[in-house]
Amino acid sequence: MLTNEIMKEIYQFREAHAKAFNYDVAAMFADWRNRQANSGKCSVTLPPQMSDKSLERTGQK
Repeated sequence: MLTNEIMKEIYQFREAHAKAFNYDVAAMFADWRNRQANSGKCSVTLPPQMSDKSLERTGQK
């Protein structure tokens, strides 16, 4: 099945990328940010949104 082949390739890429950064999530994220910045494509950064549940906890709802 084609989907399984695609998923296998994605998992292999993810594993190789994680291994290259010694499974350091911060370093992996920094690499993705650099790739994004150097891609030449536009990107949008949205501010975090609060969920209704977080508003309930703070009593601001």
